[in-house]
Amino acid sequence: MPKDQNTFSRDASAALAAWGRRAASRAVHRGWRWVQKAGAVTAEHPGPYRFRRIGTGTRLAFPLGTVFGEAWIELGDHCIIGEQVTLTAGMMPGLDLGPDPVLRLGNGVVLGRGSHVVTSAPVTFGDDVFCGPYVYVTSDNHSYDDPDQPIGRQWPRSAPVTIGSGSWLGTGSVILPGARLGRNVVVAAGSVVRGEVPDHAVVAGAPAKIVRRWDADSGWVPPLRTPAPSPVPGGVTHEQLLSVADLPPQPGDRGGA
Repeated sequence: MPKDQNTFSRDASAALAAWGRRAASRAVHRGWRWVQKAGAVTAEHPGPYRFRRIGTGTRLAFPLGTVFGEAWIELGDHCIIGEQVTLTAGMMPGLDLGPDPVLRLGNGVVLGRGSHVVTSAPVTFGDDVFCGPYVYVTSDNHSYDDPDQPIGRQWPRSAPVTIGSGSWLGTGSVILPGARLGRNVVVAAGSVVRGEVPDHAVVAGAPAKIVRRWDADSGWVPPLRTPAPSPVPGGVTHEQLLSVADLPPQPGDRGGA
């Protein structure tokens, strides 16, 4: 009997410990969600930041990355800035950069988690530019002219950067000083872009090269390998989409009998 009592006691203790861990986990996650919500930066709740402009509906997720030079940063309407995104204007905090903005995001810009936009010369994003996570855009490049000085101590070279409206920058892509991307440009993941990229081009590689372009007469050159996806009809609700997803394949459907 004493042995059975000890077994019961151990089982009860283990169950109690498991319940405690689950309760602690739920409390931690609820607390973190509250911190994320409270720490997010918007026009109505800018926290310690004093941006030149934060547009309507724009939100910077908490925790932020490094942010300074906000007086020279303009954020358009309905932008989504992911967690740990760095936005800097100037080589260091506390500089007077003059009367004009240095970093401008158009309306509807999305910067993915962990991205960096580091500027001292003007950097401009057009409207509806979407960036995957860990994208790096900079107007500054290290110099190595003096062989006797550490590269990190030499004054960098700077040049303006422009990213055209409607463009997509893939995960881990790097946009270097002087880059000028046209409208609706696709930058493949991991690419390193410099120089000028025309409208409606796809670039890939390091250094990035044009791998596909849109021609008004010929369409995409070379042609796309897959057909365009069918868009979701207007007015379809989330619940309707879920109900369709649960249906078994129908005769004539792709993958059906």
